[in-house]
Amino acid sequence: MANLKSAKKNVQKHEKRRLKNAARKTSIKTAIKKVYTAIETGSKDINLMLSDVAAQLARAKSKRVIHANTASRKLSRLAKKVATLKRETSVSA
Repeated sequence: MANLKSAKKNVQKHEKRRLKNAARKTSIKTAIKKVYTAIETGSKDINLMLSDVAAQLARAKSKRVIHANTASRKLSRLAKKVATLKRETSVSA
């Protein structure tokens, strides 16, 4: 356990940041899952959901909650799936 006053304060700050970062990561995971379920069901709001995920990933990347390459990879994979879905629906329609 920390003995110095500044060390104790740092422990509190780290815990606060850890909780905030965990909440951000959870909301990103939830948003990504919503996009995948929308892809499966063929929902019309996929573009709106994708832009929401992009915004959340950009925010997390800028705050260094997740690595920049991780955010880019997740967004790229989602965008690729959405583009494939659009192509399939336009061909079948």
